[in-house]
Amino acid sequence: MEEDEDDQQSILDLVKELVNRLLSQNPKPPISNPNPNSPDFQNSLRYAIRILSSRLTPSIAPDAAAIAESIKRGLATQGKSSQALTLAELYNKFASKTGPGSINNKWAVLYLLKIISEDTKIAQNAPNSTLLLPNLGLNELDLSNESRISRDFKKREKGYDNGVLLVSKDPENLLEIAFREFVNLVKEENEVSEEVLVRDVLYVCQGIDGKYVKFDANVDGYVLSNSIKVPRGTRVMVRKLCELGWLFRKVKGYISESMDRFPAEDVGTVGQAFCAALQDELSDYYKLLAVLEAQAMNPIPLVSKSTSSSNYLSLRRLSVWFAEPTVKMRLMAVLVDKCRVLRGGAMAGAIHLHAQHGDPLVHEFMRSLLQHVCSPLFEMVRSWVLEGELEDIFAEFFVVGQPVKAESLWREGYRLHAGMLPSFISQPLAQRILRTGKSINFLRVCCDDRGWADTATEAAAAAGTTTRRGSLGYGETDALETLVVEAAKRIDKHLLDVMYTRYKFKEHCLAIKRYLLLGQGDFVQYLMDIVGQELSEPANTISSFQLAGLLESAIRSSNAQYDDPDILDRLRVKMLPHGTGDRGWDVFSLEYDARVPLDTVFTESVMARYLRIFNFLWKLRRVEHALIGAWKTMKPNCITSHSFTKLQHAVKLQLLSTLRQCQVLWNQMNHFVTNLQYYIMFEVLEVSWSNFSNEMEVAKDLDDLLAAHDKYLHSIVEKSLLGERSQSLYKSLFALFDLILHFRSHADRLCEGIYELQAR
Repeated sequence: MEEDEDDQQSILDLVKELVNRLLSQNPKPPISNPNPNSPDFQNSLRYAIRILSSRLTPSIAPDAAAIAESIKRGLATQGKSSQALTLAELYNKFASKTGPGSINNKWAVLYLLKIISEDTKIAQNAPNSTLLLPNLGLNELDLSNESRISRDFKKREKGYDNGVLLVSKDPENLLEIAFREFVNLVKEENEVSEEVLVRDVLYVCQGIDGKYVKFDANVDGYVLSNSIKVPRGTRVMVRKLCELGWLFRKVKGYISESMDRFPAEDVGTVGQAFCAALQDELSDYYKLLAVLEAQAMNPIPLVSKSTSSSNYLSLRRLSVWFAEPTVKMRLMAVLVDKCRVLRGGAMAGAIHLHAQHGDPLVHEFMRSLLQHVCSPLFEMVRSWVLEGELEDIFAEFFVVGQPVKAESLWREGYRLHAGMLPSFISQPLAQRILRTGKSINFLRVCCDDRGWADTATEAAAAAGTTTRRGSLGYGETDALETLVVEAAKRIDKHLLDVMYTRYKFKEHCLAIKRYLLLGQGDFVQYLMDIVGQELSEPANTISSFQLAGLLESAIRSSNAQYDDPDILDRLRVKMLPHGTGDRGWDVFSLEYDARVPLDTVFTESVMARYLRIFNFLWKLRRVEHALIGAWKTMKPNCITSHSFTKLQHAVKLQLLSTLRQCQVLWNQMNHFVTNLQYYIMFEVLEVSWSNFSNEMEVAKDLDDLLAAHDKYLHSIVEKSLLGERSQSLYKSLFALFDLILHFRSHADRLCEGIYELQAR
């Protein structure tokens, strides 16, 4: 203790010596030997101790040049230009001095001098000119003895006042009087205390009417009754805070309404997940309100000299607490209004659009919300892609199934519902999802195959996920796309392998080309030879069983007998509907029985187009066969030549001229039919088949295979002049075919007449 007192006394002696030197150097008036007991010396000593024991914390950045410029500008403004120039010169010397003995913290020295200068001017203008630096409280210090100065200095050095500048006392209690007047004014202006209003606002934010703040259905909001006397600012503040309660009422009402209607179809699992996510957010909101209600129990202190930042809750503090919950609740209310009439994928897509936000708080909040909302939707995708199961009780999924026959399962069994497709799933990805699940169902229902289960497991492993529930969620679109791509690639490949290997799709296509498109020449020629006599009869007298027997004979008598028995078993005779006067040639046709799953490709409409092509080619072959038969009867021979020698010259010339004209006409007809048949068989059928074979090799899925077959069939129809654009030419061709057949009948009659003439 004695050492500390000695240190304090030595410091005080140094301060006295400093004050003594400054006073002796003061130009107005100079004091050669200042008296330590004089009032000037005591005031200066007090002033120096105040400065040394206080903390003059500047509110500016530590910039010496800026402070010097500020002082110089102040001198120039007062008209003291010469002093400003002198200051500038002195500052340059002061700033340029570096090294040992120089001052490092130059800006602090300049700032201290500036504060002392400004304070001195204030003291000089004060009524008591001896008052210096009033913000340091000089009037309170009694320096009647040096020990008092030492004790006071010691207290300040030990930080009893936390280094904060003391404020001079108020001997007349003016501050206390002002505080009391302020309290009375607040009571006069406020009929209701702020604590009560805070509690009412907290009730409102839970959807409960307060004592003074109640819900008004006419304005659709919470209002503070006009009969309550409060300042306008307080009323505005209460109205703004009650917005959170109005938003909460809307969100809570939607949750209650939806949960009461569940399991209605218009709510669904996605709507239920949305309500659950909202309820989770409200749970956090309830926790905040519980904390605020605890703080609201503490009284609100009025403004006074003892004011502290204790744990109380005012309306202004409540507005700070409500800033973030209001943003979230406002967003939830917007989503509630948007999703009230939506469900399923449409609801998830609408919520996703609001997640595209630049505010990180909103973005993260929406992301967390969407992870809950989209969970049922992603589970539907996982189940459909990996298992082929459509777990969609409430029609929320963007894949829609309907009961159809097995042959229509691929084309009509499933489709995309664009209204339920969320915006975060692209159209190409949705198509791939549709096809993947459809392939699994096609394998299971139409192909009676179970090999797809292993491919689904392999796809999940390749995509880095699992086949278990909950393995996918919102924000993992890339993982979803990878899973779908891997599953589609493997399942589509397995499906094509089953179609090509187990069900011999390529062999059946080739069989249709050989028999329905008359590509098996020896079979077609033999069939036409043996059915010609039967088909020349009226259609209603022909037995289909007899024609079936002739078909079997044609197969056994040609290279067709070496084909797969399963293929030959599918080839049958079909009699078309006929009317009065139709011949067997008009109603005869062949058909090919395409069973499941081949009937997915060879549908009824496809086989009808094949039948149309067959009828055209059969008519062409019939015309060719008729021309060959006509030539057999018309061609010159020794028998007819010998019979002409016995005829009269005029008759002979007429018969020879007629036969020559018939032969020339036959040659033209034969040339036309031969070229047309060559064009059909080689330029149309063979080229189209070659292109179809190439496309079958590169097909990646059943859709590609169907598209390739449709293109193949369309190419044959169009190039064979059977399309819509060639109807006039098609009619002309059939008219020519009829003329050729009439020519055959007339040629036969001519030859019969010649033979009768020869016989006579």
